[in-house]
Amino acid sequence: MRPDDWHLTEDIDDFLARAGDFLRSRPALHTMPLTVTEKLRANGAAAHGAEAPVFGRLERGGEVRATFYQRTPSGPLSLTRVTREQAGLLAVRLADLGHPVPGVSADHDSATAFAEAWQRHTDAVPALSKRIRLYRLGALTPPEPVPEGRGRTVGEQDHAHVVRWCGEFLDAVGEVPTVDADSWAGSRFADKHFTFWETPDGTPVSMAAATSMIAGMVRVDPVYTPAHLRGRGYAGAVTVEVSRAALTAGATDVVLFADPANATSNALYQRIGYVPVTEWAAYDFPRN
Repeated sequence: MRPDDWHLTEDIDDFLARAGDFLRSRPALHTMPLTVTEKLRANGAAAHGAEAPVFGRLERGGEVRATFYQRTPSGPLSLTRVTREQAGLLAVRLADLGHPVPGVSADHDSATAFAEAWQRHTDAVPALSKRIRLYRLGALTPPEPVPEGRGRTVGEQDHAHVVRWCGEFLDAVGEVPTVDADSWAGSRFADKHFTFWETPDGTPVSMAAATSMIAGMVRVDPVYTPAHLRGRGYAGAVTVEVSRAALTAGATDVVLFADPANATSNALYQRIGYVPVTEWAAYDFPRN
């Protein structure tokens, strides 16, 4: 195995021992691999089932320059930032191994570079499936006026409410599969910390969640207000609430993703202090 090459492993402890410092060096840009690998590490190998995740790192001169993870062989590849040459090397490596790659997700330029390289080596024609924008919090600026009510940390008694709203959120943004009480434990929401915005009479009207802090980074996800309650400032208020809590806990990078096609949410996040970092893209590849 050449030292200056992409190295693949199913051993998450080995991957993090070699690539952990690289991931922690840019916590905002590496928000997804930081949180996903931590969740996989915490759950242990037994939680992976028959489809073990695969991790990769690109080493040059003894230093890690890029990484990827693939949670299952049927899932997309998630890449850190790569050059066109680095993307090409990865495509060749995976194609030579006969490794399945149903899709790729990364910052726009990296995802596009890999998609083009994968097409050259496999004839799979990529289809752009998602565009998303990464924001990082600058100076937190609470909205004016603040709607009546207060933020409240969600408790066990609120679990059914949270599950229902997360299901509604997934329906609203077009993500599949949706989530319910039976699938909750394996969902991307199960390990997050939720906050409600409540009206003065204690009625929840909006919800936001945040990841646990890793390398000083917290990601806000999701933010949801039922359709009939929108336009009253609740989403801004609850987003400020969880963002402030992250800063108070010592976070140095508070980030979130937003659909660039949603002018309302993008304007809201920028009003309260979030600054665009980069554009994200996901491509699907047809199955052979």
